[in-house]
Amino acid sequence: MLSVTSAQLDAWLALLAYPLARILGLVGAAPVFSNGGIPRRIKLVVGLAIAIGLIPALPPAPPVPLGSWNGVLMLFEQSLIGIAMGLTLRVIFATLDVMGEIISLQMGLSFATFFDPVAGGQTAVVGEFLTLIATLIFLALNGHLLMVDALARSFEWMPIADIPPHKGGWLMLARFGGTIFAAGLLMALPVVTALLITNIALGILTRAAPQLNLFAIGFPITLTVGFGVLLLALGHFAPILQHYFDLGFDTMADLVRALR
Repeated sequence: MLSVTSAQLDAWLALLAYPLARILGLVGAAPVFSNGGIPRRIKLVVGLAIAIGLIPALPPAPPVPLGSWNGVLMLFEQSLIGIAMGLTLRVIFATLDVMGEIISLQMGLSFATFFDPVAGGQTAVVGEFLTLIATLIFLALNGHLLMVDALARSFEWMPIADIPPHKGGWLMLARFGGTIFAAGLLMALPVVTALLITNIALGILTRAAPQLNLFAIGFPITLTVGFGVLLLALGHFAPILQHYFDLGFDTMADLVRALR
């Protein structure tokens, strides 16, 4: 008759729980996986499937019981590590929201908002459109598979240990958050520049012909120019996004190493 002691059961649970905490942290924070349209049960099943596939190849975890304070603290630390890894890629997608907000403001579409279930609030329609395109490009580049690969390698870069993460990793994540504004403004520059030239031209036209109604002709012109330049810029959108996705994955690797 097969008998299992409580010590063996605790060891088996710890073997699953510690990696699962990091995996579920990534699934709950990373783009695509954390989409609000995906049920929580599906996310949990995905996390369990990834954990079951990775556990045989992982280095052994420290023999810390789950019921102890150290065990609870390790679960919390592993969850934070997974969340931090997911946030590095979430930053890249947040740049598209900033880009959409800037373009919408310049085009006069700041009033056109859409409820984003992922962000849990109102989002500009242009930003939502760009986010959908970026998600499709991310999936076409197998970004979701690269994310799982980075997750598996994170256990080599920072094995599960009874050691608190280093503060340098959190500082790196905070500094990387500045990419949201820098990259968002940089990608919006072509449309913003075209609209700036259009507004200057409309201002000169209004001074030359004061009888023209600027509000009657300005809004359609800025919309047409904005959408036209945005349509032309979409042809160069994929290589730029690929560069920022690579930057996100590189930052994810550096972050995990810094936390160690």
